[in-house]
Amino acid sequence: MNQLEIKQLSFNKAMLLYEEKKFYKTFSKIISIINVGGQILMIIFLFKNNMSFLKHLLSFGIAYILADFWNGLVHMYMDNNDKYDGFFGPFIASFHLHHKTPLYKKKPVLLVYFDESGSKIWMAPLEILTLLLVTKLSIFLSFTLMYFFILSSFAELSHYFCHTIDGKIVNFMQKIKIILNKKHHAKHHVCDNINYAFLNGMSDPLINIIAKRFYKGYKNDTDKHYEVYVGKGTENR
Repeated sequence: MNQLEIKQLSFNKAMLLYEEKKFYKTFSKIISIINVGGQILMIIFLFKNNMSFLKHLLSFGIAYILADFWNGLVHMYMDNNDKYDGFFGPFIASFHLHHKTPLYKKKPVLLVYFDESGSKIWMAPLEILTLLLVTKLSIFLSFTLMYFFILSSFAELSHYFCHTIDGKIVNFMQKIKIILNKKHHAKHHVCDNINYAFLNGMSDPLINIIAKRFYKGYKNDTDKHYEVYVGKGTENR
């Protein structure tokens, strides 16, 4: 058995766990509740404080740039991650299927926001820590973190719009590059190892340099791991 066949076998085992063990989908729901619930709590708590409009604008702008860059880095790491064994293996394998089946099922956008927030396992402990320390952080930093978390979840909507929804408002926002442009994101699926950012893609010139330095690309690597996969996971998006 060659290395590719070993990885394909590991991928299929991980997906079998993801499909048959309710724990994994339950865990994702718990992460969604923590992430979205934490954002709601931050909104309730922080908007009791006064901060000038200009500071809100600056805070939001910083968070917007950071969210695009950080979520792009996470996407880059996950696309090239082939560690299918261990606790996170089934989540990693399931993540790779967004290249196999790029089309989403159409759902209400708020439900997409909630469901896709469950993929952001990294964000849950950061939100909990922020809520625990919020009284000790500056108001400006607290708002910046809140906007960062919200925009990180919204990035999933931006990606969802690229694959599923057309409409005047969405198309206009994509045209002026407030959210991810379809043509820009299409290069991620057609080419290799580029354009990982998915809030609006502004960070991709930098992320593409990082990706070229550290990864060889997914087309001839992790994308091949699901070539023999024929499970239910392709129907769950």
